[in-house]
Amino acid sequence: MEFSSEILAILFAVALVAGWVDAIAGGGGLLTIPALLLVGVPPATALATNKLQGSFGAMTAAVYFIRRKMVSVPANLPALAAIAAGSVLGGVVLQQVDADLLVLFIPVLLVSIGIYFLFFARNLDEERAPRISAGRYSGTVAPVLGFYDGFFGPGTGSFMATSLVLLRGMPIRMATAHAKLFNVTSNLAALGYFVLFGEIAWLAGGVMILGQVAGAYLGAHFAFTGGARIIRPITVIMCFAMSIRVLVRMWPA
Repeated sequence: MEFSSEILAILFAVALVAGWVDAIAGGGGLLTIPALLLVGVPPATALATNKLQGSFGAMTAAVYFIRRKMVSVPANLPALAAIAAGSVLGGVVLQQVDADLLVLFIPVLLVSIGIYFLFFARNLDEERAPRISAGRYSGTVAPVLGFYDGFFGPGTGSFMATSLVLLRGMPIRMATAHAKLFNVTSNLAALGYFVLFGEIAWLAGGVMILGQVAGAYLGAHFAFTGGARIIRPITVIMCFAMSIRVLVRMWPA
């Protein structure tokens, strides 16, 4: 596909904002996928290109948090392996069934997360006693999250961070850092499929990668320095926005 310099500049700017949002609360695809569709990228290619550029944004945020000792790769290897396996399985199952069946349930979960952070979440910058062990989390919750991302996807980052706050007792900044590492794993598993079997708009994707990397770095910095003051309101906004987007997709006007 051919893109003018103006369109590439717009895609860069959209990816920059999306990377910032994604690093903090997830949901950057709400911006990048419509942008790709609006400039004429076919739907299947838009999804593949979005996964390409989004993977680099998530990786940038994860590296930022790793370098600041907020998350450790070796300590999370069991969870990462479970997420990768779940993501691959989700992609395989997606080929056999209709993912739109989940549309009835996902908005409810996203709105529930938004309501939790808006009205009930307190002291999110403080660590609490975990409700389940790291091993049990890796064996039960992690593969389900990976499966969901490979099978459907919207809201995965929010689900990951919320599960770590509620079940592992992590402060919101640490939960966000872990969610980015987890998200990178599931994204790369899905990206491998798109590189091998999907069509990617490489020029647009490359320009958007640059925007994603810059935005993700800035977003990770905001999350690191701002904590709950920054993460909480953006998570609420993105959860409600994603739920509306999923419903619109199912029941367009």
